[in-house]
Amino acid sequence: MAAGGLAGLLPAQTQLEYALLDADTPQEKENLVYQYLKKMDSRERDLTVPELGGDLQWLNTEGPISLHKDLCGKVVVLDFFTYCCINCLHLLPDLHALEHQYSDKDGLIIVGVHSAKFPNEKVLDNIKSAILRYNIVHPVVNDADATLWHELEVSCWPTLVILGPRGNMLFSLLGEGHREKLFLFTSITLKFYKERGQIKDNKIGIKLYRDSLPPSPLLFPGKVTVDNSGERLVIADTGHHRILVTRKNGQILHTIGGPNSGKRDGRFLEAAFNSPQGIAIKNNVIYVADTENHLIRKIDLELELVTTVAGIGIPGVDKEGGAKGEEQPISSPWDVVFGNSVSGIQEDDILWIAMAGTHQIWALMLEGGKLPKGSDLKKGVCLRFAGSGNEENRNNAYPHKAGFAQPSGLSLASEEPWNCLFVADSESSTVRTISLKDGAVKHLVGGERDPLNLFAFGDVDGAGINAKLQHPLGVTWDKKRKLLYVADSYNHKIKVVDPKMKNCATLAGTGEASNVIGSSFTESTFNEPGGLCVEENGRLMYVADTNNHQIKVLDLETKILSTASNIIKWADSDLPILNPEACDVPDNLPVQKDKRRNLPKLPKSAPNVQLPSLTVAPGQTVQFLLKLTLPPDSKLNEEAPSAWFITAEDNTWLLQGQQCLYGEINDVSHQNIIPFELPKSCLSAEAILAIKVCLYYCSKGSSACMMKGISFNQPLQIANTNQGNLTRVELIHTFLTN
Repeated sequence: MAAGGLAGLLPAQTQLEYALLDADTPQEKENLVYQYLKKMDSRERDLTVPELGGDLQWLNTEGPISLHKDLCGKVVVLDFFTYCCINCLHLLPDLHALEHQYSDKDGLIIVGVHSAKFPNEKVLDNIKSAILRYNIVHPVVNDADATLWHELEVSCWPTLVILGPRGNMLFSLLGEGHREKLFLFTSITLKFYKERGQIKDNKIGIKLYRDSLPPSPLLFPGKVTVDNSGERLVIADTGHHRILVTRKNGQILHTIGGPNSGKRDGRFLEAAFNSPQGIAIKNNVIYVADTENHLIRKIDLELELVTTVAGIGIPGVDKEGGAKGEEQPISSPWDVVFGNSVSGIQEDDILWIAMAGTHQIWALMLEGGKLPKGSDLKKGVCLRFAGSGNEENRNNAYPHKAGFAQPSGLSLASEEPWNCLFVADSESSTVRTISLKDGAVKHLVGGERDPLNLFAFGDVDGAGINAKLQHPLGVTWDKKRKLLYVADSYNHKIKVVDPKMKNCATLAGTGEASNVIGSSFTESTFNEPGGLCVEENGRLMYVADTNNHQIKVLDLETKILSTASNIIKWADSDLPILNPEACDVPDNLPVQKDKRRNLPKLPKSAPNVQLPSLTVAPGQTVQFLLKLTLPPDSKLNEEAPSAWFITAEDNTWLLQGQQCLYGEINDVSHQNIIPFELPKSCLSAEAILAIKVCLYYCSKGSSACMMKGISFNQPLQIANTNQGNLTRVELIHTFLTN
C-alpha cells in the first residue's frame, strides 16, 4: 500500500469535509461524495489495506476471513474498537442500523477489529463475552498485537475505515458521532461501485457465537445492591435487560423488564430497559442507570410502575446540565447512589450518577437543595457536579476542573472524617474521592501522577500510587470496618482499600479469569466482576461476577465464599426461578415434585374459567401469571397448605418430565409465576391444561376460615411453527365475600 496509512487519505478527505460543510442539500452532499470517489478510484495506485494474518482468531464467522479474497467485491467498514471504551460502545447503534439497512447481499460487510487497550482485553474468551454483552452480530477479529492498527497508523478508539471492493481505502472516521457521514459515505460507495459492476452479492459465512450457548440464569449481571434491611437484593441482569428484586435466599419478588432490550415506561410486564447497570434502592423505590438508553429510571415497587426521571433516550453531549431531569440529555450513566444535599431536610435527597459517557459525576435532585459550594436547586434538576468532561486522571480542588475517565462505580461514605464519594474511575484504573464538603477531587489508589496517562494499570498491592488496578468498575463502602472494597474487574479480583492509610490489597480472587469456589477467598476466582455491595450489618458482601453470570456471596466474618446458586433459570431464557430442586414463585415454598397422588380437591363451588385458545409450539414455555385478590380484611391461613397445581386429565402426556406441577402459596400480594414447558414431542395437536388453585383464608379478627378454589382451563393448539420462546398468560381472579 501507499505509505502513510490513514494519513494518505487526509488531503483528499479534508477537502471533501470542508466542501460538505458548505453543501445545503442532500443531493449536493451526495454529488460531492460521488466526485470524491471518482477521484480516489482513478488514482494511479490504491491505498490498500494489508491482509490480516491467517493465524488471527475470528468470532461470529465460520472461519478466518481474507480481506482480499473473501471480501473482494464488498464495501467493508472496519471498526477499530476495544470493548472497554465507552465511545466504542456509543458507535455500536450506528453500526447496528447500518447493517440492518445493507446486508452482505447488498455488498456491505462490517468487520470489528478488536485492538485491545488492556492486557485482559486481548484474551479471546473475554472478547467473546463482550460480543455477547453488546449484541455484536458482525465478524470480529482479535488483532491482539494491534498489527493492523499499527500498519494503518490508527490513533484512537473508535476509528472506522471504509474500504472499496478492491480493499482500497476510501474514508476514515475518528471517534463517535458521525452517523450521518457513515451512512452517506457507505451508501454512495455502494452505488458508485455497483454502477461499475464491481459489487458482488455472495454471502459471507456468518456463525454467531451467541447461537452456540445454552441459556443462563443471569446474563452478564453488571451491578447488585442490597436494601437497608439486608433482606432484599436488587440485581441488574444486564444481558437480559431487566431488574430482579429477590430475597437474600434467592426468591424472586419482582422481574421488571426483559428479556429483550427496549425503551418503555409502564407496568412491570410492559417496561423495557437496555443494558441497565447501576441500581439504588430505598424502601420501595429503585433508581436505575439505564445505560444504553441513556436514561435514569425509577421503579415503584408498590405501584409496580417504571417511569423515566432523567435523560431523553439518546446520548447527550451537554457537559453542564441544569434542565429538569426528563428534559436533560445524559450519556451512558453507569452507576447511581443516594446522597444528601448540603441544605436538605430530607435524607437521600440527591441521586449521584457516574456519567461514563461524558466522564463526569452528575447529580439528580430528588428534592430541592444545594450541592457543595452550589446555589439552591429545584427538585428534578439534573446537572454536572464534578469533572470537566475531558477524559483525564486529573485531581483538583475545584470539581469542575477535575477530570475523570469513564467513571463506572460509586459509593458513599457520609460519616466523618470521610464525607465523600468514592469513584471507580475505570479507564484511568484508579479509585478517586470527591469531598462532599467542598467538591475537591483527590486520588486514593492506582494510576499515576500524569493526568493524561491512562495506561498506568497493573495488578499490584500497595499504597496510593504504588498500587495498581486494571479497569475497576465497582466500589462499595463497609461502614462497620471503615474499609472500601473494589471490583478490580480486569484483574478478576476483589480488593480492599483502607482509605486512611491508602493501602490496597487483594481480598479475593487469584487473578485468573475462571469460576472456582475455593476453600478461601484467595483461592476462589472471578471473571470481570462489575459490581458489589455490603449489607448494612457488614456481614455479607454480594458480587456481580459479570462474565460468570453469577452473584457470588462473600461472608466477611467467616471468609467463606459461595454463589447465589438458587437463582436459576427456566429453559426459556427469560425467568429466573428459585432453587434447582423446585419451581418457585415469589414468596412460595419449594414445589413438591411428587404430590400428584395427594392433590387438593377443589370445592364444588369453585368456578371454572375458560381461557381463550392459545397457539403454542413443542418445547415452548408458557408462563402463567397468577394474580389473586382476597376479600377485604382477609388473610391466608398460615397453618393450611394453600397451593396451585397443574392437571391435564385427558392429556397426561403433557405432564411427562415436568418439574413444576405444584407450588405452595404463602402470599397473594405479589403475582405467582407458574412456568410450564411443553414436551418437545407432542402426541396431539390439541390439548387442555388446567391450572387449579386451592386457598385457605380467614377473616381478620375472626376464627372463621374458608376453603376456596378456582380452575383455569387453558385450551392449547399445538403447531410446528415458531411461536417464540415464551408466552405469558394472566390468570386473574377476585374471591368474593360469602
